[in-house]
Amino acid sequence: MVQIGYTMMTEQAGPRELVDHVVRAEEAGFDFSVTSDHYFPWLRSQGHSPYAWTVLGAAAQATSRIPLMTYVTCPTFRYHPAVVAQKAATLQLLSEGRFRLGLGSGENLNEHVVGGGWPAVDVRHEMFEEAVEIIRALFKGGHVNHHGTHFDVESARLWDLPDEAPPIGVAVSGEQSCELAGRLGDLVIATEPKPGLLEAFDRHGGEGKPRVGQLPVCYDPDRDAAIERAHSQFRWFGSGWKVNSELPHPDSFEAATQFVRPDDVAGAIPCGDDPEAFVEAVRPYAEAGFTEVALVQIGGESQPAYLDWSEKTLLPALRDAFG
Repeated sequence: MVQIGYTMMTEQAGPRELVDHVVRAEEAGFDFSVTSDHYFPWLRSQGHSPYAWTVLGAAAQATSRIPLMTYVTCPTFRYHPAVVAQKAATLQLLSEGRFRLGLGSGENLNEHVVGGGWPAVDVRHEMFEEAVEIIRALFKGGHVNHHGTHFDVESARLWDLPDEAPPIGVAVSGEQSCELAGRLGDLVIATEPKPGLLEAFDRHGGEGKPRVGQLPVCYDPDRDAAIERAHSQFRWFGSGWKVNSELPHPDSFEAATQFVRPDDVAGAIPCGDDPEAFVEAVRPYAEAGFTEVALVQIGGESQPAYLDWSEKTLLPALRDAFG
């Protein structure tokens, strides 16, 4: 059985629209939701980037069933880990236990804004491990003092704690991040259906833990319009995490993807209104062992039509295929 999720993609819609969309996703029957946490869109054509945590607070009040999750928050540059712990605990209370804290080591695109530079990946992973240690300590209650290599915490305490702390998910892209995820995470997060990622996660302590993937899709009754929209807003997706984590600005992504053709995008992202194409795009995740897959419908204005189609056509097809 694979659960199917809905993505509130902050890069492509404003805050009120994002909340409206997740309310409709709950009504349509999606099993869970995830929310990106960006300061910039990937490309200027996406056109948005509201503060994800405010959106999540509003979503927690506007919905009643659908689980919420950051996909993902970086707890090391824009946000101090002590602040991330406070935000996550508060959201867990607001949502009445429906929140999971998805964490990752971040992208230069979003984290450069605080002027702290962008260190090598080994340093970013060191910072990430220390940040998770701080967050878990605060989730336990009591005062926390920490004087580490990268962070200091002076007598911090979370005064509003849920009965159960939010589970922590860790995003992975290679062996080193899989080692961190298996050791530090309650679940694993990935944007590619590579079986090797989950095998590495299991080797390092992740066996039996949930595994959440994400897949871009582009519904439109006019397949050519879907391909055009996917190319305009999502052609960065195939660049790979080693590239995507390093580029500092939407204009950098414009330059890096200037030679990506619409046909290239259509070959990687299901476009149109044939549910079988969407089913076949999810299949590699199911076969790799993912327990949950969050779909990203490309284009903010296309969400209402996509959600109607999902309720009537796509979700029944996916459940027939994957339980």
